[in-house]
Amino acid sequence: MNKNIFKDINYGMYIISSKDEKNVGCVINTFTQLTSKNPIISICLNKDNYTNKVIKKTKKFAVSILSEKFDSNIIAKFGFQSSEKINKFENIEYQIIDDMPILNSNTCGYLICEIIDIIDVESHDLFIARVIECEKTNDLIPMTYKYYHEVIKGTAPQKASTYIEEKTEPKKEQEIYICDICGYVHYGPITDDFICPICGVNSSHFKKNI
Repeated sequence: MNKNIFKDINYGMYIISSKDEKNVGCVINTFTQLTSKNPIISICLNKDNYTNKVIKKTKKFAVSILSEKFDSNIIAKFGFQSSEKINKFENIEYQIIDDMPILNSNTCGYLICEIIDIIDVESHDLFIARVIECEKTNDLIPMTYKYYHEVIKGTAPQKASTYIEEKTEPKKEQEIYICDICGYVHYGPITDDFICPICGVNSSHFKKNI
């Protein structure tokens, strides 16, 4: 089975957020509109994801639509770290709408959703939800999963629905360094002032692939 075919299925890129004792959130690409009248949508989250647990408790979440002018710090925090361990909204521009945290920085708009049903899909949960409020905030170009992979050269975290384990093939006579935060692969030597183009961390997070 060649799972690389899944890379040809296109998606958008979104921040899913909710609020319990604190604001929580994560990056997903599995957002789908199911109906147009009284809109119903679906999202899919790994069962081990802390945001999943909060959404199950609150029965409510928000969707912020990422644009191509994304902030690498947002991908680093929301895509590769846990809301259980850090405050992902610290030093991030956001506002509270209908008691849900919404990102302001370089997003296309938002939706506020209430859970209708939760379907067990083995490693993940499929959340079916009704949109109770939404707004388009600007005319930025929405970021697609294809753009994230092919233009930005981003990778998917292991908890992502679309994660595919990839083997890194070295280029001839070149060293390979891999970011231990987001998995970005850099070919050639790493300088002290090098910054990861995906998650913005410095060169100390790059480990040589032996």
